[in-house]
Amino acid sequence: MAIHPPATPLAQVLKQRRDRLAELYPGPVVLGSGRAVSRNFPANVYPFRANSHFLYFAGLPLSNAALHLEAGRLTLLIDDTSPEAALWHGPTPSRAAIAAAIGADAAYPYRQVEKYLGDSATLPAQFESGPHPSQALAEALVALRLHPDDHAIEQIKAAAAVSVAAHRAGMAATPGATTEAQVQAAMEQVIMAAGMTCAYNSIVTVHGEVLHNEQYHHPLAPGDLLLADVGAEAPSGWASDITRTWPVAGRFTPAQRDIYSAVLAAHDACIAAAQPGVEYRHLHLLACRTLAAGLVDLGLLKGDPDDLVERDVHA
Repeated sequence: MAIHPPATPLAQVLKQRRDRLAELYPGPVVLGSGRAVSRNFPANVYPFRANSHFLYFAGLPLSNAALHLEAGRLTLLIDDTSPEAALWHGPTPSRAAIAAAIGADAAYPYRQVEKYLGDSATLPAQFESGPHPSQALAEALVALRLHPDDHAIEQIKAAAAVSVAAHRAGMAATPGATTEAQVQAAMEQVIMAAGMTCAYNSIVTVHGEVLHNEQYHHPLAPGDLLLADVGAEAPSGWASDITRTWPVAGRFTPAQRDIYSAVLAAHDACIAAAQPGVEYRHLHLLACRTLAAGLVDLGLLKGDPDDLVERDVHA
């Protein structure tokens, strides 16, 4: 794990987040990162992804670590890498170096987490033993994270930019591809090359009628539409989620273009309506009504768009 400085020093960003949490929840908090799970023997593990709330306050994808937060102070609990682990995986930053990077006020071996659990709040599925999950803490974290700070927005934009590049690579690869997997590989290569991971299992399919199709063996043929739902996630945990559909042959049939245009109209209407204070439900219903109106115009549905949406006919 490398430690790269963001535009604003990471320690400063994390201190601001801790201070904001202390205003919403003044009590002590312990958050765990989780740990990598072995595939078949200890040194061969599945890809690790730290807990999101831990990442929000740690800023780094640490494994087998915990944070104690209280009144804006941060205590890091993590072990130094053993010589055996360094032999297998290479050197990693020391506990002291990680603590300095994230602005921890103190840092101790992970085994000391037990002494912080007794009087601290936590979240579900964080620790095998310890305090019961706190609803008040969960509500405070929701309130805090509903308003992304500048660092979060910077990370989201970076993930979105890589995702856009991945979709463009997929479109460019499609004419020469014979299977979905070849387009998937072209898209995920862009994400990997940018030092990011896929935010979720990619969907690259000519069977878009299957809501979460994670099979990639189907052949591509002229006349097919290829749906790609692929997004990148930065090491900080911030991600993007983009879905696009394009014709395998490079040109829509008239019927495909009609449907695509109805979906695009809903997409554009929601972007135009999105602004501070507008709730998700409003945008969702706007998309539904726009889709229903487009399908009525095409003669695929009959009736009033609002009534059709009320009865879920558009779906």
